[in-house]
Amino acid sequence: MTKTGSSTLPLVEILSALLFAVLAACGRTEEHAWLGYAEGDNAFISAPQPGWVAHLAVERGDSVRPGQLLFTLDATREAAAREQAAAVLPQIKAQIVQAQANLDLTRKTLARQQGLARARAGVPSALDQALANDRQAAAALAQLQAQQQQAQAVLASAQYTLSQRDVVSYVRGPVQDIYFREGEYVPASTPVLSVLPPKNVYVRFFVPETEFSHVHLGDKVRIGCDGCRPLTATVTFISQQEEFTPPVIFSVGNREKLVFKLEARAPAGLPLHPGQPVQVRPL
Repeated sequence: MTKTGSSTLPLVEILSALLFAVLAACGRTEEHAWLGYAEGDNAFISAPQPGWVAHLAVERGDSVRPGQLLFTLDATREAAAREQAAAVLPQIKAQIVQAQANLDLTRKTLARQQGLARARAGVPSALDQALANDRQAAAALAQLQAQQQQAQAVLASAQYTLSQRDVVSYVRGPVQDIYFREGEYVPASTPVLSVLPPKNVYVRFFVPETEFSHVHLGDKVRIGCDGCRPLTATVTFISQQEEFTPPVIFSVGNREKLVFKLEARAPAGLPLHPGQPVQVRPL
């Protein structure tokens, strides 16, 4: 019985020592885990012009893609301006046709008078009059052509202004919030809704002052969270000053309460939800 007891005791001690070693190792791993959370930079979609929201094409949570219509502003005034600019062009074109015909006639008259002058059969005053008529007709045609270019520019501007009443997305991602609804008036350059592009999701975490010297811009970190696979990101931001600053006079004890804010990103973003808690470890 004594032999059995003495052989069992070392085995228990060994198992206890192994368990303690495992727990200690886990404790050290947790100590090296920096706490943080996922964050995202929203894209705020604004109205380029003021106006009433006539139609809202998306709702909160909808996933949008580039080129997709988001909302439409009332375009009554802009459509009228476009129609008015378009109505001027046919009038100018008709005047250009008439001016071109007049110029052709003056050119023929001038050529005839020049032929008579070479044959010494013409009247000098008639040639002078033909030259003056030709210059006047050419100037009138050039002026109308300039008016046509100006009218085309006004029409293009009116068409662009009208097209801006339909606001489309230039990014991809879910709609996070909507700030104006149908029937509400939106000032110019005021966000109507916000979208979170996946590539704009990153993590913000905090490193204690005692470990801050081991972290640098460009370092790789491993990101973990509940129920998600490990992710790799790069440290892209380190705050210039500490957070949660204690009193001015530091001691060895309260220095450990100092933390620095850092951010880590991945080129394509991180598949996390803003506000989701994460643990960050150095690689």
